[in-house]
Amino acid sequence: MDETLLQVRDLKKSFGKNEVLHGISFSLRRGDVLSVIGPSGGGKSTLLRCVVNLEPVTAGTIRLGGDALVEDGVYAPPAVQRRICLRIGLVFQQFNLFPHFSVLRNVTEAQRVVLGRSREQATAHAMDLLDKMGLAAKADAYPCELSGGQQQRVSIARALALDPEVLFFDEPTSALDPELTGEILKVIRGLAEEKMTMVIVTHEMSFARDVADRAIFLDGGVVAEEGPAREVIDSPRNERTRAFLRRFGG
Repeated sequence: MDETLLQVRDLKKSFGKNEVLHGISFSLRRGDVLSVIGPSGGGKSTLLRCVVNLEPVTAGTIRLGGDALVEDGVYAPPAVQRRICLRIGLVFQQFNLFPHFSVLRNVTEAQRVVLGRSREQATAHAMDLLDKMGLAAKADAYPCELSGGQQQRVSIARALALDPEVLFFDEPTSALDPELTGEILKVIRGLAEEKMTMVIVTHEMSFARDVADRAIFLDGGVVAEEGPAREVIDSPRNERTRAFLRRFGG
């Protein structure tokens, strides 16, 4: 399917006089997975925060389907922004679970408050997702009783509970011990096989190469290289990309 779901065009972001994103453009088709790689401080998390509307852009366009969140630097009315953002899911680095809520309530709360689902509907959907994450038996547990990998799987279930059209991950394994990283990558790999549209900011190069359809290398606030993920990571054309990947043994 060639349907473009997400389009980012000439996106710029400044903090005061410091421009940190210098005209970023990319697009994503429905069902595709995009990996965003690059050095720390290169603008990856800022780009993600702008696209999911956690940071206002300075200029540029972000469209989801046929709807513009921001067009040439002009934002849609708040009601339209809210409607668009409900179609976007985000999984944070640090889980961001409510510590005083059970696992089940962490996954049902937004369904009930934001989508207006009944308790029964929200619970049924949450339990389906927790079962998919291998955590149905932990529904009554609290975040402090879970491992980091389990907490991150709950946060993925929480994001999926709102039925997003595109799911964003901001370094989803960076807060985990190496032995827990594999279980999260397995979950994301499974979502990719189900054709969930995803944008993944990651330092896991082999994962980015094997799971993503496309990759962009972001350095100094510009897209230094982009293309099929295997080509970008296995045979980079840009010297900056090659130097970065050498640090990973790639």
